[in-house]
Amino acid sequence: MNLRRLSNRGGFTLIELVIIIVVLGILAAVAIPRYQNITGEAREAACRAALGSLRSGITIFYANEAVKTGTATWPTLVEVQAVGTVMAQAIPGNPYQPDPDSTNLIVAGVGRLPDGTAHGWTYNSATGEIWPNTNVVGENQW
Repeated sequence: MNLRRLSNRGGFTLIELVIIIVVLGILAAVAIPRYQNITGEAREAACRAALGSLRSGITIFYANEAVKTGTATWPTLVEVQAVGTVMAQAIPGNPYQPDPDSTNLIVAGVGRLPDGTAHGWTYNSATGEIWPNTNVVGENQW
């Protein structure tokens, strides 16, 4: 009698397993495109955060110069690069830099340099503007 009860225990049939695999495949097909661009979105957010802190530090320097000297001036390229002058810590890295361990450059210029020219940031000391050096689509509004 005990032997009979054990033989009545059922498991999944082959059809049920195939249906489960098909459902999981459909879920994966829907979910993968949603999360495929998550790295790009993370880089964009990190770049916006770094730009915000850089622009904030540059603007605070400008305002402090107006208060201290009576003449508001934007920091020079050397002052932006010097730790403790504009930024309390080292310049934040550009997340679009191909090698995150390479030196984070700030170069003088009047606009963003195309990717491959120089990595890091471009700074215009005449206007206090700073841009990430990259040609990634969607950054032109920065």
